[in-house]
Amino acid sequence: MRLLPHIGRESGLFMVTNVQWRMAAVTAALLAVGGGAVALGASSAASSGVPAATVAVQAMKADEAPLARRIKPGKRYAGMATFYDANGAAGACSYDAGTEVMTAAMNTYDYDTANACGAYVKVTGVKNGKSVIVRITNLCPGSCRLHQLDLNPLAFDKLDDRHAGETPITWKLLSRKKAAAGISLRYKVGSSQWWCGIQVIDHRNPVARLSVNYQGTWRRLKRTEYNYFLSPEGHGCGERIKVTDIYGQTLTIRALKILPDVTQATKKQFMRH
Repeated sequence: MRLLPHIGRESGLFMVTNVQWRMAAVTAALLAVGGGAVALGASSAASSGVPAATVAVQAMKADEAPLARRIKPGKRYAGMATFYDANGAAGACSYDAGTEVMTAAMNTYDYDTANACGAYVKVTGVKNGKSVIVRITNLCPGSCRLHQLDLNPLAFDKLDDRHAGETPITWKLLSRKKAAAGISLRYKVGSSQWWCGIQVIDHRNPVARLSVNYQGTWRRLKRTEYNYFLSPEGHGCGERIKVTDIYGQTLTIRALKILPDVTQATKKQFMRH
């Protein structure tokens, strides 16, 4: 849901206790499905008696992120960086418009049905060797090539002169040291006990899946292109929620009131990897 065409181109820690783009393209993908597998709950580390820091190191040495999809931790990707006039407006990930400038739109392949939304990536310019950390908040449409990032202009400035239009880069996924104290959840506008969409915000690591408790059973919800997990029949709306990251960590959130379009903070956050 990029806002304006590309510039210069055609048209364009461990605290586990929590402008104008082609709307038709997004609408056509609303029922796209995210992926994942059964997660390893954070409570496993606590029950094992192993310090959280040790668990993190073991996970890193194992070089595994069982729920990662197209963007793999530890892997460096090579592509091109361009820039667009983000102008602080909301993008395809459906985050609130704001003043954050170190953001980027991900190419369609790596966006992967919103699985890249909220991910932090470190982008390094091939020409000058300088780096910038950006958060993925948007989708760059079909004109973007494989592994390409479309940056906020101020982020692009760290890597090259804007007159270049585009510049070669490498980038890799980060598990940020600095993160919000807890994730937040938001019910989509129109949500009720009969239908709801749930969004995860302020997560340190990419979110792989979201499940809701319905009649004593955990049910995994499908992810949409616009970064909400949907319960089309209302199953689990207003009940307990489990959020799992790509490393298999699971945060269990108490039942929250269905307050459409209201961001509800929690005190639970994923550990750093």
